[in-house]
Amino acid sequence: MSAQSIAVVGVGRMGANMARRLKEAGHGVSAVFDVRREVAVELALELGCSAPETLKEVTASADVILTVVTDNAAMHGIFSRQGDSLLTGADGKVFINCATVSPSIHEEVSAACEAVGASALEACMASSITQARNGTLYLMVGGSEKVFLSLEPILKDLSSSLRLVGGVGEAAKVKALVNMVMNINTAGLAEGLGLGAALGLDLQMLKSVFSQTGANSRVLETDGDDMIAREHDCYFSAAHAAKDSGIANELAVEAGVPVPLSHATELQYRRLISFGLGELDKSGIAELTFPGRTL
Repeated sequence: MSAQSIAVVGVGRMGANMARRLKEAGHGVSAVFDVRREVAVELALELGCSAPETLKEVTASADVILTVVTDNAAMHGIFSRQGDSLLTGADGKVFINCATVSPSIHEEVSAACEAVGASALEACMASSITQARNGTLYLMVGGSEKVFLSLEPILKDLSSSLRLVGGVGEAAKVKALVNMVMNINTAGLAEGLGLGAALGLDLQMLKSVFSQTGANSRVLETDGDDMIAREHDCYFSAAHAAKDSGIANELAVEAGVPVPLSHATELQYRRLISFGLGELDKSGIAELTFPGRTL
């Protein structure tokens, strides 16, 4: 356990459960913050900490600030060089940035932190809400080894697998590829099961065959039954799947590598969003492939 006080910025599905886990593991959670202030206030009451109204107050409240925001724009917002910002009074503070955003954003944020005497580490998560709550996240970390070692007690209490993959920006690249492949697998599974349904096959039999052949995948285990039963309670949203595939696709364009499967997968998730279903779990992509469904 670390003696450092911790604040959490962005207490949605993942951030709130990470804050709960840190508190449960004996860490001093000093503050929580969210753009939806009522959400932060409710969690602060639960955890017995403060819910500051400004980002600069968050920075003042803690030694370590963990951020779990939604996208590139949100990261730019909380680390703005003007107005209310986590960078205000940040000398000596350490930031752990967990959002899945473009690698260049992590690099920009790290440089901005260094300019005011702070340190930043990216800790990209390849897990979902249940793992956040239980402290069993798979964390890919990018940044200084010295900073990583100083934060290891905190990171270990959030994860069951912890890996320093390189400098700032490198973890975001790895995470983008993880989610790119996961999303392609999810879309492929939805098509396989959807076609199986159209052919009148027993889908539980088909799942069993998939699991023992080259059609096996992690998403078969996590999403297969949900696709069949149309149970799409959100653990990793379709909107996030679209965003993350988009990040990978942008990296592919920059690298000059064709990724047609990933582009097709992103389009499928964008289509789901266009129907107003972006907050379904990623398994909701099956709504586009199974016969007789409403879309």
